[in-house]
Amino acid sequence: MSITIDDVRDFIRQLPDAAAVAQVQEAAAQRLRAIDKAAFAHIQSGRRARITPALRSKLLRGLTGAVQERNRTGSRAGFLLDEESTRQLRAHPRNSHYRIPQNVRRFRIPGNGVPISCLELIED
Repeated sequence: MSITIDDVRDFIRQLPDAAAVAQVQEAAAQRLRAIDKAAFAHIQSGRRARITPALRSKLLRGLTGAVQERNRTGSRAGFLLDEESTRQLRAHPRNSHYRIPQNVRRFRIPGNGVPISCLELIED
């Protein structure tokens, strides 16, 4: 007998307190992390990629570069723009957030990196 999603929902509705629901929530979060890890395992450090339209920052959409190291959870990665994308970002008329000196040829996106789910691999 297999368990259906309705069975799971009924089980959760019957839990006695918030602590029990929190345990189910943590188990679901762990499973989602495992699914994401498997889905994006091919996006590894050193690979060339493009930032997809799914990224919230419109300035970075479509820019290309190299995937860098992933964060502790594996959900984000550093991203080093290639020379052309660095030039485009530097010259973008609406870019007031990223300060890129003229002598910088390849710019690393600062902060926590880019969500792995917002990167698509491209061929060299």
